[in-house]
Amino acid sequence: MTAPPFPPRLLLPRHWPTWLLLGLAWITVQLPYRFVLAAGGLLGTLFRHLSPRRRRVADTNLRLCYPELDAEARARLLRDHFLALGIGLLETAMAWWLPERRLRPLIAEVEGLPYLQESLDGGHGVILLSSHFTTTEMGVRLLDFLAPINPMYRRHENAVVDDVLHRSFGARFETVIPRDDVRGMLRVLRQGRAVWYAPDQNYGRRGHVFAPFFGIPAASNPATGRFAQMGKAVVIPYFACRLSGARGYRLTLLPPLTGFPGGDEVADTARINAIVEAEVREIPEQYLWVHRRFKTRPPGESGFYDARD
Repeated sequence: MTAPPFPPRLLLPRHWPTWLLLGLAWITVQLPYRFVLAAGGLLGTLFRHLSPRRRRVADTNLRLCYPELDAEARARLLRDHFLALGIGLLETAMAWWLPERRLRPLIAEVEGLPYLQESLDGGHGVILLSSHFTTTEMGVRLLDFLAPINPMYRRHENAVVDDVLHRSFGARFETVIPRDDVRGMLRVLRQGRAVWYAPDQNYGRRGHVFAPFFGIPAASNPATGRFAQMGKAVVIPYFACRLSGARGYRLTLLPPLTGFPGGDEVADTARINAIVEAEVREIPEQYLWVHRRFKTRPPGESGFYDARD
């Protein structure tokens, strides 16, 4: 089936720089995997030098979450994070455009897949509880080779990128669910299917509760428990880890959460934050530290980030 042409408004000159960058990304990811990793590392290093705002945000997050690290160790982790971030940008392009025959061999290790298979075979909807790591897009694409999943996504503010993302994922997944389409998510869950969902970012005070993340009160989305209850779904944590030495990825599914939701939104949300934190501590450089996770503060608390950020 031939994809429909791009809307004329996306071909206007103001969008040409975006098309150029996407074209360069497409060309780069046609290279062997090891070369893509090297190119991604160079991209991340360039981004670290050219984006002082993101560098400050990441450094602030690392200082808050790892107070035991001295300045040298924190600087090393910051450098490693930007390397992972650059690789993650090219991994996103790989996940969008490369065929299964190129990507499936990158699945090096799989842990806990029977948890997902048994739940789906039993007719249960599954919330694949995840988080925003630099491997996010790749992790979603790789898991779909092993069991059909339906990702939720946030509309991108760049219209060209959003259109390309929707076309790519729409062609590769049975259903792609916008983040604000709660009814669509619940419909998929009630059909006994799996939905990839990452509720860990800070979207402001509205509708959020404060729950600890690395010991810091963090504005957190409490909706996972409600979705599980309304969708009659089980919650299975899922994370993808980029392995060293260009070995590919480890996909890890943890046992379904028992007694969830437990009736206390704050306690349930703190439980989710603890699961995410445990994974971050395993691969700290691969978490998305450039996001202002602690931007929204409890009443009376001052902010952590530079006013310029």
